Amino acid sequence: MPASAPALPAAHPSEHWPWATVLVVDDEPGMRNFLDKTLGRRVGQVHSAGSAEEADVLVRRHRFDLLVLDISLPGISGIEWLRALRERGFAGEVVLMTGFADLDTAIEALRAGASDFLLKPFRVTQLLNAVRQSLEKALLRRENWVLRRTLSQRTPAADGLVGASLAIKGLQAALQRVSAVDSTVLLNGESGTGKELAALALHRQSARAAAPFVPVNCATLLPDLIDGELFGQAAGALRSRDKDGREERRQGRDGLFVYAQGGTLFLDEIGELPLAQQATLLRVLEERRIRPVGSEQEIPVDVRIVAATHRRLNDEVAAGRFRKDLYYRLQVVEINLPPLRAHKEDMAELVAHFIATLAPQLGVPPFDISADELGYLQAYDWPGNVRELRNLIERSLILGALNVSALYQGLARQGASAATRPRSASAAPALTTDLHTLEKQHILAVLDSMAGDKTRAAQRLGISRRTLERRVAEWAQQA
Repeated sequence: MPASAPALPAAHPSEHWPWATVLVVDDEPGMRNFLDKTLGRRVGQVHSAGSAEEADVLVRRHRFDLLVLDISLPGISGIEWLRALRERGFAGEVVLMTGFADLDTAIEALRAGASDFLLKPFRVTQLLNAVRQSLEKALLRRENWVLRRTLSQRTPAADGLVGASLAIKGLQAALQRVSAVDSTVLLNGESGTGKELAALALHRQSARAAAPFVPVNCATLLPDLIDGELFGQAAGALRSRDKDGREERRQGRDGLFVYAQGGTLFLDEIGELPLAQQATLLRVLEERRIRPVGSEQEIPVDVRIVAATHRRLNDEVAAGRFRKDLYYRLQVVEINLPPLRAHKEDMAELVAHFIATLAPQLGVPPFDISADELGYLQAYDWPGNVRELRNLIERSLILGALNVSALYQGLARQGASAATRPRSASAAPALTTDLHTLEKQHILAVLDSMAGDKTRAAQRLGISRRTLERRVAEWAQQA
C-alpha cells in the first residue's frame, strides 16, 4: 500500500497538531516512509524506528505524545513492548497496527494500553482519524489536569481586568502590544494587583490562546519538589514504601513545562524561587529543553514564559538572592501593574463586577451601595489592592450589607482624619464576626433566595436537607 499510494492530499487546518511529537515503529521501510510523510506534514516532530529495541532507545531520550506501533516486530512484539512501557510509567497515547487481526488480538491490545487499533492496509483518512482522536485525548488530559490544578488554587481567572481609568487602559494597551510577539514578559506589581489576570489576558490575546495557560506560584512549591513539579520525573526516579514496607518505584509524570506545551507558563512570585532552581530555569529559557528528574533524556519545549513578582528584583539581585543573568533574561519586556489606590475611579465598576460575579456563586442576593459608601471605599488606600476589595465584597455579601466597619477600623489605625471619613462610614454599626451568627445569616439568606425551597438551598449550600432542617429548627427554638 505505501509504495503505490497516491500523492498525499493537502492537510486541512484541523489536521495540524504542531505541539505533538510522534514515534512510528514498524519494521517495513515502506510503511515507515509512508507514515513519516503523512504525519510529518501535520505534527511537530516525527521519529521512526524499525524495532521495539530501537524504539526503546528513542523513548528514553525523547518525550512522545503518540506512538504509532506495529504489533508484529522482529524480537520483542509491539504488545510486549507496550506493556513494558506502561509498567515504566509511559502515559502517552498509542495506536497499534497489524495485518492479521482477530478479536483476541484486539482485546489484548486494549488491555496492554492501546488507544486505537488499525488493520493494514488502511486509508489515510483512517490513520488521521485515529491520530486525531488519540491526540485529542492527550490534549484533553492536559487541559483537565491544568483545570483541576487551577481550581484547587482558586485562580480568579473569570474576574478579568475591570476598569476604564487611564491606568487600566494603559495596562490593557501594553498587554495587547506584547501579545503579538512571543517574548518573555515580567509583570511587576504589589500583591493583589491582578498579575495572574494580566498574564491570562496576555495569553488569551496571543497566538497561543488555543493551548493551555498553566499558572504556578513559586512561593508554594516545596524546595525538594520544585524540579519534579516544573520538569517532571522519570519512572522510578523517586521511591517510596508500600504498606508492608516494601520499596516500590513511583510512576513517572510530566511537569508543568510539558503541560504548558504550546501555551503559556505563568511563574508567579518568581522572586521566591531558590537559587539552584533559578540556574536550571535560566538554562531552560536559553536552550528550550528540559530534563525530567532521574531521566537521561532532554525534552524540547515550546512554552512562553510570563513571570511575576511583588519584589524589586534589582534589589534582590544586589542582595545576592536573585541571579542577575536570569533577571535580564526575564526582563525582555517589563510591565508594571498599578495599585488600586492609583485608579480609584474604577471603584464603582469593580464593586458592581464583584457583586455580580460573587452573589450567584455564594447563593445570596446582591445589594446596592450608596454614594456615601462608595465615597468611603474611595477614601481608603487599599494596601491589599483589588484582592482586598474582592474579599470585602465577598464578606459583605454573606453578611447582607457592605461591611464598612471593618475598613473604618483600618482607617482609624492608619490615623485617617475625620475629613476623609464619610459620615455613613463613621456611623456604621460594628457588624458581627461571630462564626455561628455568620453561618446563620448566610444559610437564611440562601434559603430566602430560594423562596424557602430547602432542597435547592441545601444543594446550593453543599449540605444535606436533613442538616439544613435541623439548623433551622434549632434557630426557631432559640428564638
